[in-house]
Amino acid sequence: MSTPTAVVTGSSRGLGAVIARRLAADGWAVAVNYRTGADEADAVVAAVEEAGGAARAYRADVTDAADVHALVASAEADLGPVQAVVANATGPQPAVAIEDLTWEDHLDQLRFFVQSPTLLVQAALPTMKRRGTGRVVLIGSDMVGRALPRASAYTAAKAAQIGLVRSWSRELGPHGVTVNLVQPGWIPVERHEGADTTAYRADVPLGRMGTPDDVAGLVAYLAGDGAGFVTGQQISVNGGHTL
Repeated sequence: MSTPTAVVTGSSRGLGAVIARRLAADGWAVAVNYRTGADEADAVVAAVEEAGGAARAYRADVTDAADVHALVASAEADLGPVQAVVANATGPQPAVAIEDLTWEDHLDQLRFFVQSPTLLVQAALPTMKRRGTGRVVLIGSDMVGRALPRASAYTAAKAAQIGLVRSWSRELGPHGVTVNLVQPGWIPVERHEGADTTAYRADVPLGRMGTPDDVAGLVAYLAGDGAGFVTGQQISVNGGHTL
């Protein structure tokens, strides 16, 4: 029997890299996707293989339909049937005042958080339907609940993911495919090195910053057999910050 494969977009660094390593530790073969940073993607693959898992790196622009379909097809040919997709990739998130906001600013965010997950699911769905099982996990943001100023394009695109998950979970449920949304708070990764987290941490009921492992643990659960009856859900990983 072929090893089930998980495709994790944007997994050469940050949250995606930790999610990829966690899924590999749980027995998934993992397609490590990157657009830039080939060396970092190779390092994730090397870490997985050193731990006894299976992974390969694939360059793809996750907002390009041809690239996404090639990514999934290559992963299936090299690793095994794709039974889980984790839409994690993101782009720049500039702060833009409403006076300066353009439609292109909205489209920049929608391409990553609506178009990209749509392409990913479309590419993986034939195999999931044929096998009668599948896991779709979108990485959202608790910014939808926080509603910070100068972040309306990003927040609107992340809010749109809620609609995707609710609709897709009903549409794909009869095929044994679950669809869920993980909404992290501020989870410091490499790009936040040196950032002052004092004020943010003071508002977190659990009294600490989250870690990438906190997010990866939930993704691993939702991708696993134990979450076979969990679908259409929005789950925050933020220590209660948006309570």
